[in-house]
Amino acid sequence: MNEDHSPDAGNTKAEGWASPLDSRRPLPELIEEELKAQIANGTLTAGDKLPTEPELARKLNVARSSLRTALQSLQHRGIVEVRRGLGWYVRSTNLDEDDFVERQFTGKQFSDPDLLETRIALETTATSLAATRATEGELDEIAKLSTMYQRATELADAIEADEAFHLAIVRASHNRLLEKLYLALVPQLRAYRRSTATRSVHNRSANDHQQVVMWLRRRDEVGARIAMTTHLLGLYQDFADATEREATLTNFVSVDDEPMWTSAD
Repeated sequence: MNEDHSPDAGNTKAEGWASPLDSRRPLPELIEEELKAQIANGTLTAGDKLPTEPELARKLNVARSSLRTALQSLQHRGIVEVRRGLGWYVRSTNLDEDDFVERQFTGKQFSDPDLLETRIALETTATSLAATRATEGELDEIAKLSTMYQRATELADAIEADEAFHLAIVRASHNRLLEKLYLALVPQLRAYRRSTATRSVHNRSANDHQQVVMWLRRRDEVGARIAMTTHLLGLYQDFADATEREATLTNFVSVDDEPMWTSAD
């Protein structure tokens, strides 16, 4: 990499950055992996300042929005921190603890029904918690991601925005274990998202997302949970219809209803 003489560089360690653009995986995830690799190989250590966002985006050849999503993910995991008026710093180099849950799922394959049913359990709980625990800033970010998904015209952009929207809600639950369990599912859920993405699903999901945002803004944990459950159960029913399988979890639309499991036999 060329030596950096820009004023933004400051006292950062900037050697060895690699562009992640040669992969089809979502950019925020790839950026996260690159930053973690810089920590793992000792290029970045605890207390080091990262390049400024514009400079780091140039080094990685990525959009600042994707970079910021990756940094926020690492911030929530306690790996980096932002110091007001100063920038981003490495907070911890303990990556083993951060990746423990995800590693338990590495190399394992789960059926789509198992993934979807587990997703429903985790996300509906997270959404209910987020309605009471999310900061105003987190709610603003969730609403922004909902709009990004609604306006997406390319499949890759829609998938990335959808993933970011749901993950932002899980993080806003402020339940670290719940988040780690959900993050472990994300790679396999991504494959499902790609295989089921259609314009009709996108349009319906965009409306569902707006309903979730509305209830979150109202701080109504029941309404938020119902809105997310209805959204996810719609996707669950789509899967059952597409595969000609019987859905074992019924849909519901009113606040007084509860999901009902049926026999899988």
